[in-house]
Amino acid sequence: MSALGLVIFDCDGVLVDSEQISNRVLAGMLAGEGLRMTVAQARERYQGLLLTEVVARAETELGHTLSADFLERYTRERAEAFRRELQPVAGAREVVEAVIGAGVGVCVASQGALSKTALSLALTGLGDLFPEHARFSAESVAHGKPEPDLFLLAASAMGTHPTACAVLEDTPSGVLAARAAGMRAFGLAADSDEAELRAAGAEIVHALDELPARLGLISD
Repeated sequence: MSALGLVIFDCDGVLVDSEQISNRVLAGMLAGEGLRMTVAQARERYQGLLLTEVVARAETELGHTLSADFLERYTRERAEAFRRELQPVAGAREVVEAVIGAGVGVCVASQGALSKTALSLALTGLGDLFPEHARFSAESVAHGKPEPDLFLLAASAMGTHPTACAVLEDTPSGVLAARAAGMRAFGLAADSDEAELRAAGAEIVHALDELPARLGLISD
């Protein structure tokens, strides 16, 4: 690895505590389409997928198409739930500020749309840490995670060689993407399957506040 120049943060489940909210809304809406599952099952089946991939998988499981306005309604209902409930992951601001304070760049790279990332960061008070030029979406590349395209875009735009980047993810697909991009990959196992993250090639952290020390930015 080159000297650390950039830390790339996933958004959902890493910076903002959104997974339970998103999957509760998704499970409820899929039930209305005839596909019943628990919130935990929704997360297990669809975590880390693009919304178009969620729809395709759900339609395969159902054996028929979802309502034509399903994605529009889901996006709206999720945003409404975020406005009521969304919180930052514990320690998010402090960790990002520690990285910046050490002279290392930061950005956020998400499977979600830039508009969703902007809303999530604004609602959780993290928007000032990631200006617009430091936000990246899988919608901007040919292939989302687990392909490396998104992280390579982020590194290029931030002027950092991939080998000088570290990525913090909470999904195996994100870890695989980081590894494929030639970056150091950390898996946040606070609310994710540690074994699956490790199998994808992640170095495990169990809480956000472990990251600066693991990056060598502060002493243990």
